[in-house]
Formats: sequence, structure tokens, C-alpha cells
Amino acid sequence: MNIYSKDKDLIIENVKDFDIEDILECGQCFHFTRLGEKEYELMALGKYLRIKQESSDTFCHITLYNTSLNDYENVWKIYFDMDRDYEEIKNHIISLDQRLFDAVNAKKGVRIIKQEFFETLISFIISQNKQIPHIKQIVHKLSEKYGHCIEIENGRKVYTFPTVDRLSQVSEEELRECKVGFRASYIKDAVTKVYQGKIDPNKLIGMSVEEARQALMTIKGVGEKVANCVLLFGLGFTDVFPVDVWMKRIMEYMYFEKDTKKEEIEKFAIEKFGSYAGFAQQYLFYYGRENGLGK
Repeated sequence: MNIYSKDKDLIIENVKDFDIEDILECGQCFHFTRLGEKEYELMALGKYLRIKQESSDTFCHITLYNTSLNDYENVWKIYFDMDRDYEEIKNHIISLDQRLFDAVNAKKGVRIIKQEFFETLISFIISQNKQIPHIKQIVHKLSEKYGHCIEIENGRKVYTFPTVDRLSQVSEEELRECKVGFRASYIKDAVTKVYQGKIDPNKLIGMSVEEARQALMTIKGVGEKVANCVLLFGLGFTDVFPVDVWMKRIMEYMYFEKDTKKEEIEKFAIEKFGSYAGFAQQYLFYYGRENGLGK
């Protein structure tokens, strides 16, 4: 890669295994807006970013608008997991199962981003029985009402996801006004447990996968699927394999050809892919959802 500043922007040339559309649209995050072809704005880690990508067959060029090298090194390089070798990951997954060749190569620009734990937890609690556009609407609504305002170009205002301190002051009734429905009590319980330190991401990271999963499942309304998503996307546990309705269909189509319990699917995937399970899940989920596998 070649990184340099141009005016107020940061240019990154010759980037491999990166596609901003695949990264943001694959279902792992919800606080972003599509501005145009391969161009997005997003809020993450308390900061705003506008990003645009131009691609060739193998490499892409990325522009991070109004971004310093310091911000890239301390925020966005970490967020986009730029130091990880995704070519090695893809090759290893395919070596474990050639049937993933199409999924991995069709979605070769997917990366698992490093999201803030609290936002990930609340977002995936919201995600239960919701389509992605609606999840995004609720996340944006919560942010507008309770997040920190950032003024960007032309005086336009955007909003960070609210902190646990701020949401601890919000009632269930006020949460329901943001269209979260029955999830209001789940969110309130999650906020309370994080605010009181009963759920602490720093402690979760030091636990085994099973210990961390069980701790997250003490939150009202958090089952295995939501807990696994938080482990993968908010805490960096790559040896988990979240199974929702879509993943159940995809895995049954590819491996079982019959109705199979989610627990059995997850166990099979962990045994097959090990520490690469979370990456395999993302390639399969995004590819399978787009191509209607098992529908």
C-alpha cells in the first residue's frame, strides 16, 4: 500500500482484499449511509468518515475525506482491520472446504471491522426479527436523539451512537419512541448491566468463548445468535459462527439438506473452520443471502 495526504484528504493506493460496499453492506454494522457508487459516510468509534473507493481487478484506491494520517493510524486502520492478511484467510478457508470457493471469491473484499462493543451490543439486540434497512433507521434515530452531534461540511449535522452513560438516563418509554418495540426492555437491561459494570468488555475479552457467551446471555433477550454476533463483531472472537434464519438455510442447503438445529450447525462449523469460523460465516452469509441459497 501507498499512503499519502492530498489537501485535507488521505489517499491509500494499491489496497488488496478491500471492498467498502461488501464491508458495510454484509450485515455486520448499521451506522452508515450510501452516498454513491462505492462511496459511503459512516459513524464509528465516535468519529465521522466519508470514504470513496475506486477499483481495478486486483487492487483498489481509497480516499478518506478530511482525514489525517494520525486519525488513520489510530482509528481507521484498526477499524478496517488493515493489518490482517485476508488473502491468507481466504486461501485457508478454501483449503478447508473447496465448496466455499465461489462465496470467498465473489465477496473477496469483505473484512470483519473492529466495532465499539456497546454499539455492537445494542445494534444486534435491535436486529432481532428486523430487516437491515429498519435496523439502520432505528440506529440513526437513537443517535439523533441521544448521540453527540458533529457538524460536517456545509453545516450538516451527523450524530455518534449514544454512550452507555447517556442511554442509562433514557427510559423504556423513550426508547419505544425510537421504534424499538418489545426490544426496549432488552436494551434497557443491556444498558443497565454495562453501566453498572456487570457486563464489562475488558473482562469479556479475557474469557473463553463459552464464558463470554454465557455472560452476554445474562442480558434479557440476548440469545446465542446475538451473543455470537457481539463476540465476533464487537470483541474480536473469530472462532464463533452466528446462525440466524439465513445462515440456517444456507448451511442446510450446502451441508445438511434437511432441517437441522442451529446448535448442530454451529458445532459443525466450529469443528470445520476453527479460528476462521467467523470469517467463513461472513463470506457464506453475504454470498448466500444475495444469491438466495436455500431460500
